[in-house]
Formats: sequence, structure tokens, C-alpha cells
Amino acid sequence: MPHRTPSSPASRRTARPSTTITVAAADPDPVSAAVTGDGGPAAVPDTPYGAALTTGAVARRLGVAPTTLRSWDRRYGIGPVHHEGAKHRRWTPADIAVLETMCRLTAAGVPPAEAARTARSAAVAPSGPPGAVAAAPAEAPTGPDAPPDGPADGPARRPARPGNWGALPLGRVRPECRGLARAAVRLDSGAVDALLGEVLAAHGLVTAWDEVMMPALRAVGRKWETSGERYVEVEHLLSWHISSALRRVPARPVPPQPGPPVVVACAPGELHTLPLEALTAGLAERGVPVRMFGAAVPADALDEAVRRAGPAAVVLWSQSRATAGRALVRRVGGMTWGVRGARTRATVMAAGPGWAGAPVEGAVQPTSLGEALRMLGALYGRDLPG
Repeated sequence: MPHRTPSSPASRRTARPSTTITVAAADPDPVSAAVTGDGGPAAVPDTPYGAALTTGAVARRLGVAPTTLRSWDRRYGIGPVHHEGAKHRRWTPADIAVLETMCRLTAAGVPPAEAARTARSAAVAPSGPPGAVAAAPAEAPTGPDAPPDGPADGPARRPARPGNWGALPLGRVRPECRGLARAAVRLDSGAVDALLGEVLAAHGLVTAWDEVMMPALRAVGRKWETSGERYVEVEHLLSWHISSALRRVPARPVPPQPGPPVVVACAPGELHTLPLEALTAGLAERGVPVRMFGAAVPADALDEAVRRAGPAAVVLWSQSRATAGRALVRRVGGMTWGVRGARTRATVMAAGPGWAGAPVEGAVQPTSLGEALRMLGALYGRDLPG
């Protein structure tokens, strides 16, 4: 599986903490959250500017460009109640809550105009605790006062200046991947979790991994590699929640007599575990017994694990050539166990970009998560579809 994950330490994360997007309702304070029926600011008492944030500060908090916030204000009325002087916007906590709703909805693929109507409706909802799920989007207003449709974040696609958290370099990807990346840049854990749950439920593990999770991880990895230490927190958060989502993939019950398991481990010195977590989730989802040993398994410990487990296959993951020890493959492939006259050995699978180049003697080398699952399924005499 030549999936290349970012080389940040976050990629070694293992799992911890709804499969539907929750929309945080705005602060119910009627002073700061009031808007008129057409989306414009209503007359409200003065609010101290010391309790509000500038557009730049809000943009950094949400991971969007300041031009996007100004465009949303101009086009859709998603702006602050208060302005300092003629131009300077000052965003209160209630204003920011509306923006967070807007960000979550657009990340989920809701058109900006529709997302703005829902965000404004949540802000003026007469009842309901903060964090309540918004109802279906309000009917679109008609007439000359209706906000124009069309992308509100066009100016945000310009290269980010220092101090701004710009879009990740995704290229041509699924909309779900773009939404996931935006939520990760905003450090919006709730949206990241919800999007991951939705894509797994809708498309299955292999598609979710190949077309949503991995492109987002690669993009954030490229971003922090070219931005100094910036974006490392984004990759830590995204890796954590992907690991959590993989652990939540439902496992099929293993038969009472399951046969030998699949042993899954990182090569000695290798710290990147997310691809193996995806493989482990795929095997468990299909009812294949699996033993996952995680990051940087020493050679002697791997020997002991193989001898004790008596596996049908041993999967060794290597992210870089520095950890792809071909001698280890020969060593594991040469191990036998069982009674004399009926000795057996495991199939060795060399997975990951570290093994790229010349074929690895004595090992099979899958090129994707789906292919790895099919190869391992063949050892059990049944198909494990990707």
C-alpha cells in the first residue's frame, strides 16, 4: 500500500475519542445576536469593543481568509453587528458562532447562500440550547433583497499571506475531502468527526481512505513542510480524528474457529501507523482475525510475536527507505513453527512507500489498501472486496 502519509509525528497517532453534522447555534444573547429579517444588522445597544475581535483575528481562529469573511458579510449578511468607525469590523462571540455555523455548512457542501440563511436562522432561533442541530435550511428569500448566489470564497483562493491560514493544496479531490480539509484547518473537531463518519458510512472504508482521508493528510503534510512549523497542529488534529474514526469502523464477529491471524506491525524505527490502522480496520470489518502491534516494533519483539501468534500473514509497513529493512523480510519469511513434519510459515507482505523500487524478495507488495485486503482475503479462501 504505497500510501504516503506526512512525516510529522502526528501521523503515528492511535485512536481515542455522530455521524451527522451538528450545527452550533449562535450565542442566544439578543443584544449581540439580533439580526433583521433580511439578514442585515438590527439596532442594538453598544457592545464594548474590548470583548470583540478584529476580522484578522477571527480569520486566524477559523482558518479562513479575511477576504472570505468580508465577502460573506457583503454578499450574505454574515457579518458583525458592530463596526468601529466606517469600516473596521468587530466580531462578538455571537457573530463568531454564526460564522462557525457558516463554515461547517459550506464544508459539508451546502451552497454559501443556503448556508448563510441557515446560519442566520440559528442565530435568531427563539429557543433551544447552544449546540442544537439546526433544522432544514430556511426557504430562500425572494425579491431584490435576496442575497446573490455564487461562491463567496473566490478571493480566498489567493495565496495565503504570513499570519493567514489558507486553503490546503488539494488539487482535484472529492467534495468531502475539501470539506474535511477546511474543517481541519479551522481546528473544528466536531465537523472533522462528523465528516469522517459520514464519508465512511456513505462510501465505505477503502474509498474513504483513498479518496478523502489520505489526500487531506498529504495536503496538510505538504503545507507544513513548506510553512515552517505552521500547520503541524492541523495535522495532529486531523491524524487524531482519522485514527479515532478508523477505530469506530464496525468489526464483523470472528468465527469461533477463526484460523491463524494476520500480524500487522511497523518496521523497526517506523512511527507512521495510520495506514496500518486502516488495514486493521478493513480486516476487522470483514471478520479476519488480526493482531496489530503498532509503531516501531523491534526485530526481536516481532520474532516473538510471530512465533506466539502463528499467523497466516505478516504485514510490515515502512514509510521511508530508512526503515525498509529487507533483511527483516527474509528473517520473518524464514521463520517456521508447528510440529515436525507439518511446519508452516507466514506469507510476508511488504507494504508502504519505503519498499518502492526493486521487488522485495520473499514478499508480496500491494499497491493500495484495496489490493492488500484482496491479497489477504485470498489466504482465507474468500474474497475481501476493496
